[in-house]
Amino acid sequence: MRIDLHTHSTASDGTDTPTELVRHAAAAGLDVIALTDHDTVGGYAEAIAALPAGLTLVTGAELSCRLDGIGVHMLAYLFDPEEPELSRERELVRDDRTPRAQAMIGKLRDLGVPVTWEQVARIAGEGSVGRPHIATALVELGVVPTVSDAFTPDWLADGGRAYAEKHELDPFDAIRLVKAAGGVTVFAHPGAVKRGQCVPESVIAELAAAGLDGIEVDHMDHDTLTRARLRGLAGELGLLTTGSSDYHGSRKTCRLGEYTTDPEIYGEITRRATGAFPVPGAGGRPHHASRP
Repeated sequence: MRIDLHTHSTASDGTDTPTELVRHAAAAGLDVIALTDHDTVGGYAEAIAALPAGLTLVTGAELSCRLDGIGVHMLAYLFDPEEPELSRERELVRDDRTPRAQAMIGKLRDLGVPVTWEQVARIAGEGSVGRPHIATALVELGVVPTVSDAFTPDWLADGGRAYAEKHELDPFDAIRLVKAAGGVTVFAHPGAVKRGQCVPESVIAELAAAGLDGIEVDHMDHDTLTRARLRGLAGELGLLTTGSSDYHGSRKTCRLGEYTTDPEIYGEITRRATGAFPVPGAGGRPHHASRP
């Protein structure tokens, strides 16, 4: 089985619609794909309706968190999307995305970059606006050559010249909320130093003690030494290890299935989840487990 547990669609900051995403996943020879848009479940229905035979969809989200000023991305899998408290927190994060994007645009204009809200809104379309949309605008304007080059201290990285904060969850609260909604949590790209400051391993140990299920080890932003270190840490802490593409369509260079998750790990994730179950193709409905 080929399993990719971290992808994005136009419901957040990917360039593939949910329909295109699942079709491209099938064409790439994947057996399982997780849809993990940022702080939203808005792509679920379309992805499920378009799901090809032979491909299984894991519903999820990538939750925006922050701890001591450091950004933390928490992958949440197979939670009940209608659970009220987690739904409310996702809505708070989404509601803060537009004023945050406008603040960043204002800072860029102060730096002499002629970016506009209209340009960023066009790029975001129906998706939940975020930094990658602003980064794409910078590419269009010729300010940087690629989206990744916009995520530096000169521009949009955490603490960068054009950075602005938004409402974000405490990662310990995120674990609690996801577990209460029957889901499973995996710390996304915890060693991605190219994106900015990372939390120390002691924090990962504290998150594990608080119920974190796993860490994403095989990721394009982790070099060989980082992967080996994280795999060893996961073994010490009893955490699951996943591999994923973090696919964003044409917005990033990663390919679907570039990194994958071991089938035994995937099986353990599905065994731990009680809020929802994987959806097999073609075009079924998501099954929500009854709450105790």
